[in-house]
Amino acid sequence: MTGAPRGAGSRPPLFVERHTYRRRRLMDTGRALSVLGLVLWFLPLLWLGGAEPVPASTALIYLFGVWIALPLAALALNRAIGRLGRHGLHRDR
Repeated sequence: MTGAPRGAGSRPPLFVERHTYRRRRLMDTGRALSVLGLVLWFLPLLWLGGAEPVPASTALIYLFGVWIALPLAALALNRAIGRLGRHGLHRDR
């Protein structure tokens, strides 16, 4: 039954190719990166409730560290997705 045409009622395959699965998970990670950035950006607001106040210089260094780390992480994910895309194109040939 491998040559049977797929009708409207047929189910999609349960498993996908490893290449497609990894590419989709990397894209999901890129989407989650923005949520992680938002959480990390607002984390210093929780420092205000502590017994000992955090110096403003420490909070600013933290915020700029997050500000630099997020685009670098996005760049790394972009390159990883690009590498997977190129391997998939060469595989089809």
